[in-house]
Amino acid sequence: MPSPESSSPVYSKNTLEFIAVAKSYCDVLDTLDQMEKERLVEVMLRLLPLLYLKGSLLPSTELMGDGTVEAFATETHYGLLAEQMAHLLEADDAYVNVYHPDIALADGAVASSVSEGLADIWQVMYDVVEVFRQGYDEAMNDALYVCKEAFAGEWGATLLNVLRALHGIRYTESAPLTDEE
Repeated sequence: MPSPESSSPVYSKNTLEFIAVAKSYCDVLDTLDQMEKERLVEVMLRLLPLLYLKGSLLPSTELMGDGTVEAFATETHYGLLAEQMAHLLEADDAYVNVYHPDIALADGAVASSVSEGLADIWQVMYDVVEVFRQGYDEAMNDALYVCKEAFAGEWGATLLNVLRALHGIRYTESAPLTDEE
């Protein structure tokens, strides 16, 4: 007879693989003080597509609680990460976001920030990883639900926009970041 854990979306292969990639993402951002711009761009260009793939494969689940998930990411930590990334990326931090929801209302292009986008994604990943670290089934289930909903509505699109901007930083013809630099 299968255990209750084996049928729970919380313990599915796709969920556990997503949590592993999300933890890797958080771990990378915790080492920003040891990183240079080229390395940050290189790592994100490899990690973000995997995070998107794993996020798209998250299983559906229903809320068991009231939908409130404990927040572990602090405003201070978020701000520090965003500031460190903005400092690393310098002028390349800003990009034109042609898919911004307010583009129709804007008089021109809508500028976005790579560092803020990466920090926004980090906030969701950090919270879900920490809930899973605690190991309470109901909390993990609800964190999974909230994360999947946020993927569809927020962080999935943010990830794609940031990925496009990072691609431009890495492969732009005017100043490509190469292995020789």
